[in-house]
Amino acid sequence: MELNQYLSMFIDESKEHLQALNDNMLSLENSPDNIDIVHNIFRSAHTLKGMSATMGFEDLASLTHEMENVLDLVRNLKLKMDPFIFDSLFQSLDALDSMVEDIVQGGTGKADVTAIVTALKSIVSGDYLKSAPSAGGAGAESGEESVIALDQFQLSVLQQSIDANMQVFYVEVTVREDCVLKAARAYMVFEILERSGEVIKATPSVQEIEQEKFDRTFSVYYIANVGKADLEKEISNVSEIEHVQIIVLDRETLDEMTGSGAAQAAAAAAPAPAAKPAPAKETGGAAKPAAAAGGGPVGTRTIRVDIERLDSLMNLFSELLIDRVRLEQLASEIKRNELTETVEHMARVSSDLQNIVLKLRMVPVDTVFNRFPRMIRDIAKSLDKKVDLVITGAETELDRTVIDEIGDPLVHLLRNAVDHGLETVTQRVAKGKSESGTVHLRAYHSGNNVFIEIEDNGNGINREKVLATAVKKGIVAPEMADKMSNSDIDQLLFASGFSTADVISDISGRGVGLDVVKTKIHSLGGHIHVESNPGSGSIFSIKLPLTLSIISAMLVKIGSEKYAIPLSSIVETALIQQAQIRSVQGNRMIDFRGSMIPLVSLSSVLDIPDYSEADETETEVVVVRKGEKMAALMVEEFIGQQEIVLKTLGKYFTKLFAISGATILGDGQVALILDTNELIK
Repeated sequence: MELNQYLSMFIDESKEHLQALNDNMLSLENSPDNIDIVHNIFRSAHTLKGMSATMGFEDLASLTHEMENVLDLVRNLKLKMDPFIFDSLFQSLDALDSMVEDIVQGGTGKADVTAIVTALKSIVSGDYLKSAPSAGGAGAESGEESVIALDQFQLSVLQQSIDANMQVFYVEVTVREDCVLKAARAYMVFEILERSGEVIKATPSVQEIEQEKFDRTFSVYYIANVGKADLEKEISNVSEIEHVQIIVLDRETLDEMTGSGAAQAAAAAAPAPAAKPAPAKETGGAAKPAAAAGGGPVGTRTIRVDIERLDSLMNLFSELLIDRVRLEQLASEIKRNELTETVEHMARVSSDLQNIVLKLRMVPVDTVFNRFPRMIRDIAKSLDKKVDLVITGAETELDRTVIDEIGDPLVHLLRNAVDHGLETVTQRVAKGKSESGTVHLRAYHSGNNVFIEIEDNGNGINREKVLATAVKKGIVAPEMADKMSNSDIDQLLFASGFSTADVISDISGRGVGLDVVKTKIHSLGGHIHVESNPGSGSIFSIKLPLTLSIISAMLVKIGSEKYAIPLSSIVETALIQQAQIRSVQGNRMIDFRGSMIPLVSLSSVLDIPDYSEADETETEVVVVRKGEKMAALMVEEFIGQQEIVLKTLGKYFTKLFAISGATILGDGQVALILDTNELIK
C-alpha cells in the first residue's frame, strides 16, 4: 500500500486532533469532573493512534496508546484527575505535536519519549502517588537534559536572531567549589549579560538561581551585542568564577542542541496556580472541539483543497483581471455599443468571481487564536499568576498569506501582556483588584481592514520609567525628553532592543521583541498602536489589510513612469502652490489642516530623470499616513483609482527602498507599487 499519497491528509487531520485534544484538555482542567469531555479526549486520542499506526509512525501510536490507558481509567471513574495527571497529559501533547512537526519537515516522527511514557505508566499503576511530593515528579532530571529545554517561542526567537545575522551564544558558567555566595556571583554574571544583550533562556530558572537552588553550573541561551572574546573576558573577571564556556550558535548547532525537544518536558513539577483559559470564548469555542473529536456532519459540507491549487487559481484570476482592464481601455477607445456592453457584463461577472476567489483564500483567525489558551495556561503557571484569556471575534476572516505571518507577533504581545502587563496575585489583591488578571484577545472587521486587539487589566505602561530607560540607552536625546507626549513615549516600546525589565526572566519583558512585531506588521501593510492607562492596563491594536493579493490603489504619473500608491495609506489628494511650501530646519514642509507635515519629492527619492518639481508653479500631492504620522508625496499627475494585482519582484530584487512590488497595467506597462511606510520618518 502506497502511503505517501495519504501523508498530507494524515498531517492535516493529526493537527486537527491535536488542537481538539488541547482545547478539550483546557476545558477539562476547568471542569475536572465532566466525563463527557474525557470521552471526547479519548475519542480523539484513539483516532490519532489508529491513523499513526496505519501510516507506520509507531512512536506516535505508542505514546497515544499510553495516553489512552490513563484516559480509559478516568472515563470509567477508576481514576480522578489531579495536577500531575494534567501536566503529564499536556506534556504528552507537546511531544506529539513535536513528532508531527518532525513528519512535516520530512522526518520519521521518532522521539525519545521514555520519561513521558514512564510518567503515564506510573499513573496507571498508581506509583506516581508515592513519588508525587518529590521535586520534579516522575522522570525529572537535571544536568544535560535540562540544558536544551527550550519552548517553541524561545526557539523561534533564537532562530530569527540567527537568520538576522545577530550573535547568538550558548553560555555555560561554573563557579568555584569553595564559593560561598553563589547567587551573588550569578547575579553579577547576569548583570553583565543584561548589559550586553538579551537572555532568552536560563537553566536552572532565574528564580532557582536567585535562591541558590543550583549546584555549581548554570547556562543561558543568549543574544549578544558583543563578541565572544569580549563576553568571555568580562564574565571570567567576576570573582570566584572557575570556568566559562561559550558556544557560538548557528542554525545547525542550535538544531543539534535542541534535537530531543519532543521529550524535554517529561517531568512534572509541583503545580503553581494555573491559568483559567478562555472562559468567554464567544465564537463557537465549545462547538469546535466536539466537532473535531466526534466527527460531526462537517465532512459532508466541506472538502480539502491543496493550498497550491488555490494559489494557482489566484494567479490565473490575476491574469484575467489584467486582461479585463485592457479590454475596458480598448472599449473606451473603439466606442462600439456591442463591445462596451459585453465588456461591462464581463466586468460584473469577473468582480463576482474576484469576490469568490478572495473568499476561498480567507481563513478564520481562530486557526491562529486556538493555540493561545494553552500557551497562556503554561505561562501563567510558570509565573505563578492567575490569568483569564477572553477571546472574541475568532470567526473573523483574513487572507491566508496574512494568517501565516501574524502568529509570531501575537505570541510576543500576549506573552508580554501576561509577563509584565499583569501583576502577581499578591500585587493585585493589594491594589484591590481581583486575583485573576484578564487578557482580552479580539478580532473584528472595519471596512477593508481587520483589527486585532490585545488588552490587559494590569499595570499599564510606566511612562516615567520608559522615558528614563530610553534616555539612558540613547534612544531619546535628553533635551527632547520633556517635549514628548504620552503617545510618543508609548511608541518608544517599539524601538529596537528596548526593554524596561528589571529582572531577567525566561519570558521576555515588555518591549523585548516589540520592534520585531512592528517590523512584521508593517511588512504586511498594517499598523500597530498602543494605548495605556497607568494602573488600569494597556491595549495594543493591530490594523491589517484583508488581503495582500489584490488591492485598490491610486495610479500616479511622474515623468515617463507610473506608480501605484495603496488607497489604504492615502488620506487625501491635493494641489499646492510653490508659495505654500515652507522650509523648517532645512526640510520642506506644508501646512495640512493646521499641522505642518513633511513634503517628499518622489522624483528625487526614486531618481526619476525626466521630471523635476522645481519646474512647476503648482504640484499635485498625495497625503499618506503611517500610524499618527503623515507626509505629502509630490507627483506630476493623477491617473485614477484602480484595482491592481500585487506581484513580487522576484528573488533578485529584494530590499528595494520604498518599493513593495509591481503590477501590470491594462496597456501592458509595469507600474511599481510604493511602500509609503518607508517614506515617512
